[in-house]
Amino acid sequence: MSILAQKSKTHYLNESILPLLLILPTAIIVAAFTAWPTILSFYQSFFRQQLNIARFRTPSFVGLQNYISLFTSPEFHQVLTNTLIYVLVTVPLSVVLAFLFALLVNRTIRGIGLARLSLFYPTILPMVSAATIWMFFFTPNYGLFNSALAFLGYRGSQNWLGNPHLALLAIMIVALWKSAGYFMIFYLAGLQNLPNDVFEAASLDGANWLQQMWSITFPLLHRTTLFVSTIAFIDAFQIVDHIFVLTQGGPSGASTVYLYYLWQMRFENQNVGKASALTVILIIIMLAFTVTNFLLSERGEGDVVS
Repeated sequence: MSILAQKSKTHYLNESILPLLLILPTAIIVAAFTAWPTILSFYQSFFRQQLNIARFRTPSFVGLQNYISLFTSPEFHQVLTNTLIYVLVTVPLSVVLAFLFALLVNRTIRGIGLARLSLFYPTILPMVSAATIWMFFFTPNYGLFNSALAFLGYRGSQNWLGNPHLALLAIMIVALWKSAGYFMIFYLAGLQNLPNDVFEAASLDGANWLQQMWSITFPLLHRTTLFVSTIAFIDAFQIVDHIFVLTQGGPSGASTVYLYYLWQMRFENQNVGKASALTVILIIIMLAFTVTNFLLSERGEGDVVS
């Protein structure tokens, strides 16, 4: 009896410890590269430390001064405005384009694989390489965009990257071109996993393509849209690569978005305190959006089911 009890106890321990051992590597990575940097940034955001100024190299406690300084700065207001415009334009458009691309290539016709590859190809290009390619499109006088405008009869050459009213637009065009194909893959997978019998029943009931799309496809792809919109929103706040190549945040800060401003604060200005405060604000924004998006999605899911 004792042998059976010992085996049972060993089996229980194995079942209870094995899951912990399986998640241990992930937990270590998350703790080392996510949790600890977040805690450190939160701590450093209450100190003034600027490494390129001798008298500010030693951290000194200033409380909320870094946050107050940021939110009262016109430069930071412009960065927030640029970022808000960027997010409100690129996130919905990238989601809509991804869905339209997925509808376009969700067919069983000859050559469809090549069409899928052509739409997905920008995703696999490094952002720096993609930005270098787009520099030719935006070049004044002989760039492809200006050549197209001249062909259509427009007089005058636009300096896309040097015009404060066009620089952010140019950045958004590159971002849309780069990301829409990536999000298309998720919608394509979702479309190919939809139940065909539901659409057949709707066709027998007389529903046309648009009615099926609105009443069946959209609700069934609800969670895919949640995932894609969340990833698109997070990516919109992480954009920095092609700004280095195309505009360096200019002219006059017209194309400076949040992460690029954070990079400038940390590595150009070497202001550790304000950079940490910016990091904390960014984490709060990401967390608030993700939780809100999830709660609204769950509520919408309940409405669909009911």
